Amino acid sequence: MPIQLQVALMHLTGRKRQTLVSLTGVILGVAFFLAVSSLMRGSEKDFIKRLIDNSPHITVYDEYRLPRTQPAELRWADGAVRVRNVKPQTETRGIRGYREKLEFVEAMSGIQVAPVLVGSAVLVFAGREESVTLSGVVPARMKTVSTLQEKMIDGSIDALDVNPNGIVIGTGLAQKFSLGLGRNVNVVAASGASRPMKVVGIFRTGNANYDETQTFTLLKRAQVMFDRPNRVNRLIIQLDDPYAAREAAQRIEAFAGYKSVSWIEASEDILSVLIVRNIIMYSVVSAILIVASFGIYNTLSTIVMEKTRDIAILKSIGFHARDVRLIFLLEGTIIGVIGSVFGLLLGAGLMRVLAAIEFRPPGVTEKVHMPIWWGPEQFALATAFALVSCILAAYLPARRAGRVHPVEILRGAA
Repeated sequence: MPIQLQVALMHLTGRKRQTLVSLTGVILGVAFFLAVSSLMRGSEKDFIKRLIDNSPHITVYDEYRLPRTQPAELRWADGAVRVRNVKPQTETRGIRGYREKLEFVEAMSGIQVAPVLVGSAVLVFAGREESVTLSGVVPARMKTVSTLQEKMIDGSIDALDVNPNGIVIGTGLAQKFSLGLGRNVNVVAASGASRPMKVVGIFRTGNANYDETQTFTLLKRAQVMFDRPNRVNRLIIQLDDPYAAREAAQRIEAFAGYKSVSWIEASEDILSVLIVRNIIMYSVVSAILIVASFGIYNTLSTIVMEKTRDIAILKSIGFHARDVRLIFLLEGTIIGVIGSVFGLLLGAGLMRVLAAIEFRPPGVTEKVHMPIWWGPEQFALATAFALVSCILAAYLPARRAGRVHPVEILRGAA
């Protein structure tokens, strides 16, 4: 064992009470840093999961981000052209050549895509009418880009393949119409087409508005009812990495020409709030470790003052200033390492306790668990911050000890 380490351990064990207080501060600091940050990061990830997993990461619409350039503007690009009262050409809405767009998106790595035809319809049952959004989907593709199958409480979205006249509705709509699996309802599309459909699935997302207004049927059936053969007006896209949505949306829009909106673009205000919240959270939990580092600073400063004569003797027998500084830096590092280890264990215990807590908020039927994030980055961050705080707290006493002049100290002692 190096002599510097031996001296450092002797100093720490010689002042057990002060060392224990400093060590306890680091342990509690790391534990609370880990527990609070994992809870906050867990809530953030849970919120983003609810935000983006229940909706597409990218949606391609059958519209353009900017108005089409008029022929007069193309003809006289450098001239003063003013086009007024331009009426768009009447045409069947939808994404032209959507199969080609599908192939392009599918060729991109880490992406799943599904074509959807969305339109307005009216559900008629027992003399009651309700306006809904009817989405034509391909069940096999829809399961890869949404959590709809996981939200099914009765029936299955795959039943649409078996029954082309099937419809999947939410619990809110089912309760409003007193519908159950296998019941028939009349669906009237905006084009005027009407068709009886059988309820083959019921889902519940927990979003009352979504459960009351969203319905799903087979894509081919929706194309017939909306009189849009071989057309879709949405491409729903999910990515393995949701945070790459903005770049992927730009690439897709550049190829397809249609407006592609990522969830990041659609939720910029919410994400900015989350960033501010994370800054506040890390500032608060970091303050705990900063306070604990003052205990280390106080302990080592006291040792320097009490051991001034011992330091002078060490320097007089050949220790350099860097050796003395190393002794006190080692003391701070030892406290940081031991405190981090026990702090991580205590923090993991607190995280398990928090994860086991369940409660039912007012107005909510299901119990809710505390969202805890167990990412290894969080443990590494807590350890790194604790070690940096401890070493910085030890630096000033170490620097002061290294400046001790042995001749003056020993002459004064004599």
